[in-house]
Amino acid sequence: MTTASMPVGTPPTATTKLRPRKSTLSRKREDDDILVPSSPSKRSKVSFDSDVEVRLVEDWEKTPTVIQEGVRRALLKRSAGDSTGYDQVKAVYTPVKDDQEETSPATLRNYTFALLNNVSMLNKGCTDLVHAALASDWLGRSEGYVHLFTQFLANLVSAQTLYLPDVLRMLVENITAAPPSQSQSEDLADVPRSQIYQRAHKVIQYLLQIVPSACRILLTILTNTFPHQTDSRRAHIVYTHNLLRITGYAPVLQADILTLITERLIKIDLQVQEDLEDLAEEVEEGVVQHVPRARSDINSVLDDVQDSDDDSETDEEMDEDTLRTQAITKNVEKMDCILDMLFTYYDQMVSAPLHSSQVSSVEILFSQFQTIILPTHRSRHTQFLLFHFVQQSPAHIDVFVGMCAQTSFDKKRPAMVRQAAAAYLASFVARGMHVSSDIVREVWDYISTELKKQVRESEPGCRGPDLQRYSTYYTLVQALLYIFCFRWRDFESGPDEDYEEDELPSIYGEERHWRPGVKETLQLNIFSRLNPLKVCSPGIVTEFARIAHHLHVIYVYHLLETNKRIRLSNYNGPSNYSQLNRETALTAKREEENQHLDEYFPFDPYHLPKSKRWIEGDYREWTGIPGLDEEKAAESDSLDEEVEDSDVEEGTGTEESNE
Repeated sequence: MTTASMPVGTPPTATTKLRPRKSTLSRKREDDDILVPSSPSKRSKVSFDSDVEVRLVEDWEKTPTVIQEGVRRALLKRSAGDSTGYDQVKAVYTPVKDDQEETSPATLRNYTFALLNNVSMLNKGCTDLVHAALASDWLGRSEGYVHLFTQFLANLVSAQTLYLPDVLRMLVENITAAPPSQSQSEDLADVPRSQIYQRAHKVIQYLLQIVPSACRILLTILTNTFPHQTDSRRAHIVYTHNLLRITGYAPVLQADILTLITERLIKIDLQVQEDLEDLAEEVEEGVVQHVPRARSDINSVLDDVQDSDDDSETDEEMDEDTLRTQAITKNVEKMDCILDMLFTYYDQMVSAPLHSSQVSSVEILFSQFQTIILPTHRSRHTQFLLFHFVQQSPAHIDVFVGMCAQTSFDKKRPAMVRQAAAAYLASFVARGMHVSSDIVREVWDYISTELKKQVRESEPGCRGPDLQRYSTYYTLVQALLYIFCFRWRDFESGPDEDYEEDELPSIYGEERHWRPGVKETLQLNIFSRLNPLKVCSPGIVTEFARIAHHLHVIYVYHLLETNKRIRLSNYNGPSNYSQLNRETALTAKREEENQHLDEYFPFDPYHLPKSKRWIEGDYREWTGIPGLDEEKAAESDSLDEEVEDSDVEEGTGTEESNE
């Protein structure tokens, strides 16, 4: 008998008895799982194995994760008042003493990585830790560590902006002549200073990209870090080189950085001139003309570990004059090198294509001239940057000449600035090789018109020559005389004006013809009641008198003889000496000299050995006048012979009397 099988899926019948299912969530307990509760009054006895060694784990044995967590806890406990772990973290970046072991590169990397991931906790209370990290020699280590530290700096200034000045100051210190980040560790390879500078520039550029507002902070730090004018030549060269490099990736700071360099350069320039005035004339020329040429390879200067100036070493046996001359020579070398760097930099700017947002190099120089150079009295070399680059374009010449002329005629400007502008105008027109004859004549006419106006206004109430009342007028007259001495050929009129300087027609063979107004301007001013030849610099007046007489332009020797009997103090109000003080011949002479115009023309000959190459071809040297200089030499020889004859006669007479 067969039994029918139940179909699959058919629900069970009512007669089928089902067993209840166990819950799968419950765990089957075994007998061993049941623990007998211990007595509440007793605890389990713990025993230690005496064979197990217990010690602290060194930092180099810790994983980066463990160090990161330890740094986080140390910062948390620091905020709660416990500085134990915090001080241990700070000690990682603190320079070790001679008897201490240096922190390994791996440990230093792990701690820096930990700080990188906890920058949000580095608030104002962690300033000393941040400063310790910034003061470490990170730029002198491996490329990998430099990259890691750069990321730490970027995160730090982004999360905690209060550290931005500290970070920038640290980076600027590392582009000086003695960067603090140059590693002194014996375990690390020496990193050249040029590479440290390159790394520092890369980080500065990166930070300026992520924090554009850092530019103004950086400029302030750059200004405060600039070497003092008494610092070494190498300190100035290295820092100036790095400043110019910053302008390449921070064009917004270009004009400010160039202005900063010019300001510091002109201070050195003035100091040199002040020191040279205390020396004898022949010593002064020797100091400037015999300055040794500095090294031209900037990389060798950057990588030079020792200061080549040896400023700290002086010979104790040297006398005071020798030491002073040595100090002046070093300043001249310093100025020469900085000027050569600036000439090179501006030359590259002129040849480079100009973007719409950039300011041209000549515009920067014009701005520096108005704000720095012009108001500075007796600058000697700095202005030759302007002298060279202005002559690169006729348009720039027009702008500069107009700027000087407008300033010298502006009554709202201080008298000192107006006199300086007139001196720059005359010196540039006279010495500029690329200043055309048309510009020379326009300047002459422009000054002549202004002088005619001032004579008409001042002569009715004029009692005589008075420098205090008519200083601007005398300055313009002196500028006119100076221009005439150098560029008198441009005022001649004739069919052929393109003659060479050594092919001048003889004054005895034919009469010279002058442009209309030249003689009239000279006569109107020279023989006016203001008597400018008495006030203008005696050296310029003497040279003008010789040239004007030789060229038959105007004869003034009889006026010069008359002026010898005139006392300027009689026309300048009360004397500086009271009636109780007796005036001596010496005090009278000094007072008379102080009432003459200063013989200062800013583009006098340029003798700096390294940088003078830049103005070759731009500068008009004094060539003299054929025939006139020969007469002067003959007169000098004749005078020497007369002196020798008189000495012989005196000696003979003495011998006869002794007999």
